[in-house]
Amino acid sequence: MKNLRLQSRDDLCAAIMFIVVAGLFLFGATDYDLGTSRKMGPGYFPSLLSLLLLVLGLLTLLRAFQDADHAPDSGPSDWRGLTIICGSVLVFAQLLPVAGFLISAPILILLGSLANSESSWKERLALAAVLTTFCVLVFKVGLEMSIPLLPPALT
Repeated sequence: MKNLRLQSRDDLCAAIMFIVVAGLFLFGATDYDLGTSRKMGPGYFPSLLSLLLLVLGLLTLLRAFQDADHAPDSGPSDWRGLTIICGSVLVFAQLLPVAGFLISAPILILLGSLANSESSWKERLALAAVLTTFCVLVFKVGLEMSIPLLPPALT
């Protein structure tokens, strides 16, 4: 067996981030009932996503130590994009209770799309409309979640 040596610092940092976030969400979901696959409790979905993120983190960790011959060249880290994405999620979390989903989701998508300078505003607006509609259909109609669609002042 070859000696393990770090081949990709970016993959190592991503793996650590995935594993830490998965662990935090798994820990947070312990306060909620899991339920069953047929009748999911409030902790089922966050726990499932956390486990998937944990597996992704472990696979990324393995990739960080793979042979240099098989490792793809990684460019510089995109700190601007990461900051924009994280910031847009924080804006969404703060805006959702006061503005509702129909306002918060498009803002999340439009702000997040600023991380990629290659798309036009027309594409960004279309993406926001399609994803917002899809999320309303899945979460509000399909799963019957109690997400406020409109600001409390309008309901």
